[in-house]
Amino acid sequence: MRRALTTVALTAGLTISLAACGTSTGTSGDPTPGSSGSTPAGSAASDKIAWGACTDLAVPEGSTATPDATLQCGKLAVPLDYNKPDGETIDVAMIRIPAKGPGQRIGSLVFNFGGPGASGVDTMARAVKAFGTLNARYDLVSFDPRGVQRSRGVVCGTGKDMDTYVSLDTLPANDKTRAKVRAATEQFTRLCEKDSGPVLPYVGTVNAAMDMDRMRDALGDPKLNYFGMSYGTQLGAVYATKFPKNVGRTVLDAPLDPSVTLEQRTLAQTKGFQQAYMSFLKDCVTQGCELGDSVETADRKIEDFMNKMVVSPLQVGDRQLTQGLASTAVAAALYSQLSWPFLESALSSGFKGDGGALMYLADTYTGRRSDGSYSTEMSSFPAITCVDTAERPGREELLRTEEAALKISPLFGNAGAGSICTLWPVPGSNEARKVNAKGSGPIVVVAGKGDPATPYQWGPRLTAQLKTATLLTYEGEGHGAYLSGNKCIQGAVNAYLIDGKIPAKDASCPA
Repeated sequence: MRRALTTVALTAGLTISLAACGTSTGTSGDPTPGSSGSTPAGSAASDKIAWGACTDLAVPEGSTATPDATLQCGKLAVPLDYNKPDGETIDVAMIRIPAKGPGQRIGSLVFNFGGPGASGVDTMARAVKAFGTLNARYDLVSFDPRGVQRSRGVVCGTGKDMDTYVSLDTLPANDKTRAKVRAATEQFTRLCEKDSGPVLPYVGTVNAAMDMDRMRDALGDPKLNYFGMSYGTQLGAVYATKFPKNVGRTVLDAPLDPSVTLEQRTLAQTKGFQQAYMSFLKDCVTQGCELGDSVETADRKIEDFMNKMVVSPLQVGDRQLTQGLASTAVAAALYSQLSWPFLESALSSGFKGDGGALMYLADTYTGRRSDGSYSTEMSSFPAITCVDTAERPGREELLRTEEAALKISPLFGNAGAGSICTLWPVPGSNEARKVNAKGSGPIVVVAGKGDPATPYQWGPRLTAQLKTATLLTYEGEGHGAYLSGNKCIQGAVNAYLIDGKIPAKDASCPA
């Protein structure tokens, strides 16, 4: 789940740690061929997927790694508008890594890595080794959801337009800054409508869940085995609510509570990022910190640096590191405790006038490539977020939200995604905010105590809403537990997905 910075928001980063865990008990429903499942909505059967070589994977800057030779890519045609199943179609891009063994193949395991707006195709290609244990028994499958990258990705202007938008300053928090942000947001939304207008009404989570059921059928699986992270937990919850009889083994890691309002989401995430920021500073001082010899000193230096950037941004090549980009860089590094040493070094360099490392963090976060182009992530996020809610906050509500957020964190406080949804060119619906999964197979929800982007309280709340869910708690830092490297979490999740062992009630894993 991305956190709003100015008027856009940031993705799910996935973290690391280790420890031992509580026992598991119980067995999930059998997801192997032969179990009952229903046909996909609007069709007796889905089109099949023509798998072939992956020819357009995004390679991280400077990477020399060779893609896994077993990667397969393909496309699945689905209705653009499910109310017109025989009308215009949209191609959903997919990727698959066939099960490698040893052991009998269970079926497909479909991933969504978050956002909303992250490319599952690119992420899956880079994350194969992280899921090696699961790949022994499952075909690993992911996709670019509708409105993302290869699947009619939402575009809002040129790379230069995006440069202007993501570099907006958020300080000082006064009427002049708010007016600049609103004007820039109005321009951004006009570009979204101009470049992607026809697809905008159809990119929400409900339609993406319908697409996943088409995928399940095309993959030949009677039930959908699913691993959702961050925003992917909301997608999984919506799927389980719409297609409960088709739910196989399902893990929801770093859960989002879809019932929260835009204001509640903003304040919870602001609190989460401020807590992660203070944990970073405390850890830095304990280890011997380049930023200062106390938390108070380091915090003051960072605050002074950010204020200075409003007046004197740092030159980085032919670009400028603004306060807005520097704040984005800090937020990006707080998603994972593994990034803390790099953040310390990047800020220290920034204090000395070198903004290159902070610019790198910001670019990684916003999806900016070295050639000045962008992935669709920063455009897909508001497109999906705003279609998934009927809320369109007025100015008084946005100001109230911002003032409350700034009291929590002067660095991260702002009006959140409500700023852009107010101006979004198509209406939204609350259907994706109502989940229950009644009648589905067992679901495992994994929530982290130190998660900045999806605060821990959302885990118990989503578990309660999903009548068939069990909560597994991770006591560590960072956004996402499975990819933190924590052996306890990985062991419990693997035991469920491979052997059907459901974690015991109130099970937890220490950091």
